[in-house]
Amino acid sequence: MTQKKPLSARRLPSAFQNRDSIDPVERGRGLILEVSGLRMVRDGTVILDGVNWRVRPGEHWVILGGNGSGKTSLLSALTGYRMPTSGAISLLGETYGESDWRELRKRVGLVSSSVRQKMADPEPALETVASGKHAMIDLWGRVTRAENAEASRLLKQVECGHLADRPWGVLSQGERQRVLVARALMARPRVLILDEPCAGLDPAAREHFLQFLQRLGTQAHPPTLVLVTHHVEEIMPVFSRVLVLKNGGVLAAGSKPEVLNSKNLSQAFGTRMRLNRSGRRYALTVTGKTRGMM
Repeated sequence: MTQKKPLSARRLPSAFQNRDSIDPVERGRGLILEVSGLRMVRDGTVILDGVNWRVRPGEHWVILGGNGSGKTSLLSALTGYRMPTSGAISLLGETYGESDWRELRKRVGLVSSSVRQKMADPEPALETVASGKHAMIDLWGRVTRAENAEASRLLKQVECGHLADRPWGVLSQGERQRVLVARALMARPRVLILDEPCAGLDPAAREHFLQFLQRLGTQAHPPTLVLVTHHVEEIMPVFSRVLVLKNGGVLAAGSKPEVLNSKNLSQAFGTRMRLNRSGRRYALTVTGKTRGMM
């Protein structure tokens, strides 16, 4: 067995540069994102296995899956923080490994608990947003007048203009999530990934945030939204496509009416479930036997 060469800072593994695995015809059609044959193995354990996924302009996606389905690993690959064993990722027509992936990942905004937990309590919301320009935590150095103006505009866009001088430590969870969205938008990403953004929100705050996402996704020229969640209740009408993961692979992917059904969700979560729809929103009921508490 041939030993792999160590990964350098400038070059990704050759398996991650397989340009032929990206469809050249689709590449020319302006895809936002294409994942092809993505496989990730760590310590002999297969984490992702042959993941294929295409995101076209004008689509907003939901990624659903239970614990251990591969959601976090897929996000880590998309943002360039974990290297797959094989496969290819193309973002806006550029393939990771052929272009500088450190620059490419700046086009992907990320709102996650890992970012939220690193913010300093005394930092004003305006400064938090401005730091997104340089993807820095605890921003040091001078913020330009133009950057301040842009950060202020984005705070207003996420309906938090009145929080500009409010310290991070006294913001509510819902306010923090909106401020982090503004921070991610500061770099003008083409894709905005929201990794379980409603975790920790009370029911009222969650609904307010979801309504905000609906408005964000329907405004003029929005970034492509990718919502990662366990909960179908969080799937707003603006999300038109669904990717369901199970055991590191794609269980189903496509339009919401095609993919979002009781059968797929029962398979994804490993127990019988019934999907209910009320208007343009969803709810899920467990109908099978649940595993006992350990």
